[in-house]
Amino acid sequence: MFRRTFWFTTGVAAGVWATTKVNRKLKQLTPESLAATAANKALETGQRLKDRAVGFALDVRDNMAQREAELEEALGIQDSPELPAARRYAAIENNRSNPKYIENTTYSYNRNEDH
Repeated sequence: MFRRTFWFTTGVAAGVWATTKVNRKLKQLTPESLAATAANKALETGQRLKDRAVGFALDVRDNMAQREAELEEALGIQDSPELPAARRYAAIENNRSNPKYIENTTYSYNRNEDH
């Protein structure tokens, strides 16, 4: 009698364990769960790529500055020359009393002319 009870209990425990495992796997394979898993993996991959790209850009910037310093030293350029002051030109004359119109132009305002 004890043997039968033992094997019955063992079978029930194995059945409960197997059912639990199967239900967990089924929940993992639902479309919502698969979409959430894919989104999480994509976010992780994007973050990893961003970190690598930022690290690469910082390395390039450091090496560029180092190479510039080497070139300046080799060419004897130690100080950056001061840039000349910016010149300002009036793009449009603001003379309202005497407006200038261009006459005898060959420009046509007909949009259908080119077609």
